[in-house]
Amino acid sequence: MNRTQIRAKMDDLTKALSVSFTVSQDHNNISAPHPRLCQYKSKYSVLEQGERRRRFLDFQKTKRLNYVNHARHLADGDWTGADSEEEETAEMDMKPQGSQEDAEDQNMEIQRIKKLPKHYANQLMLSEWLVEVPAELDSDWLLVVCPVGKRSLVIASKGSTAAYTKSGYCVNRFASVLPGGNKHNSAVGKDYTILDCIFSEVDRTYYILDVMCWRGHPVYDCSTEFRFFWLQSKMEEEGGLLEITKQNAFRFVNLQSTACTKESIEQALVKKYTFNVDGFLFYHRHTHYTPGSTPLVGWLRPYMIGDIIGMEVPQCPLTCKPEYAQHQLQQILKQKTIYSDVHPAEQNGRYELEHLSTPDVKETHSLQNERSTHGHLNTNRTPAD
Repeated sequence: MNRTQIRAKMDDLTKALSVSFTVSQDHNNISAPHPRLCQYKSKYSVLEQGERRRRFLDFQKTKRLNYVNHARHLADGDWTGADSEEEETAEMDMKPQGSQEDAEDQNMEIQRIKKLPKHYANQLMLSEWLVEVPAELDSDWLLVVCPVGKRSLVIASKGSTAAYTKSGYCVNRFASVLPGGNKHNSAVGKDYTILDCIFSEVDRTYYILDVMCWRGHPVYDCSTEFRFFWLQSKMEEEGGLLEITKQNAFRFVNLQSTACTKESIEQALVKKYTFNVDGFLFYHRHTHYTPGSTPLVGWLRPYMIGDIIGMEVPQCPLTCKPEYAQHQLQQILKQKTIYSDVHPAEQNGRYELEHLSTPDVKETHSLQNERSTHGHLNTNRTPAD
């Protein structure tokens, strides 16, 4: 085999790996770009995401999990019987270099390694990219407009309110007027509340996406439609959540949901918001609250709506495509035309716009340079992180 043949085989192998290789086992992880056209044809069948949605819905009908105890453990922080503590330290002896006397003379430091918190990690229900648009989008799905911020697990219990990252780290502890959230409204640990929020440091606000437990009543195994309705009614009953006071260090604002009709989506795109919009979440009406990634919650950037969902969208700031995205759209539309001539589109099949994470203004110049070098981008910025 001559050098030309070897080089040709290496090129073929490189192309195959670029299409089929993936590190993450999560389908359509929103930390990665929206599936590219070349990857979409080889990795994602038209029915894949829809089939997984069906299986998730079927599975939740049969599973019976003890959410009462789970919520109580999260609220109390009592993991007796669990295999590990939330934070442990382990001493690791550093191997001395030189003689034993030299090691004794040196004031050797003992490294203390903090283990990742296990019990509060991965407690949030995370979305996937909306790759396949469901046929029943307008009837069985709800839309929530999300602000820019950090995703947070908020637990109010025993007279205090704690905020945890998706990885399970407690990043803040404060007083709130959530049930169980301060010393004046905590009934000896009986009242506790667990919320899925997006925290905006600029607004000093926790925007509530979802509720898992309110005043000791878990609703993990209730439908999205009920959870949203119940949360709204409970928020109206509680006073003081919208104001910053000594007993409520941050605002708590419930994010509203709407039906995913064409009219509702258009209104969501042109509406004026008090926060910077990060993206749109699409919730299946009947999904339970399931920690971890699920195909029953989809995610899109606003400027993707027209191309992914396939609808006319109004000209407004949210639908204005960044310069780097327009180039990708032109490439995909060209490939879509070529591919459709050879392979007739399957039912409900769509070719998706490659998503490029929204850059900060100060990063725009460097991102454009990367685009010209690599052809596509994948920043480390995670939606609703």
